Amino acid sequence: EGIPVDRVRYHICWGSWHGPHTTDFPLRDIVDVMLRVNAQAYLIEAGNVRHEHEFKVWRDVKLPAGKIVIPGVVSHATDLVEHPELVADRIITFAELVGRENVIAGTDCGLGGRVHPQIAWAKLRALRDGAAIASKKLWS
Repeated sequence: EGIPVDRVRYHICWGSWHGPHTTDFPLRDIVDVMLRVNAQAYLIEAGNVRHEHEFKVWRDVKLPAGKIVIPGVVSHATDLVEHPELVADRIITFAELVGRENVIAGTDCGLGGRVHPQIAWAKLRALRDGAAIASKKLWS
């Protein structure tokens, strides 16, 4: 309370443990509650295979004015490094749904302690390169 909304980022997380995640609740079931949180930006997992399909929620749910979605476009849940073109596709998908000015690309969760540092840096390079590709396509 008393914190300016533009200083608040709210992270939705299904846990960073390596397991099947078959009991994770769907974003669709909590998105209304999430959007009631007094935050400017909402960080959601969108890069791992269990939640990647949930971009579809934004076809039916309107992001309130002045709000930002920060989808994870690289995942902490795998050691595979995402290709920059895949990262760009993920960013563009969200931009087409909520508006390009309302998307900031991010990671699903923190990478530290979850993947080897060399893999984490490779994932961040893929994020950077994918964001550059997406920006060129979205803003040119």
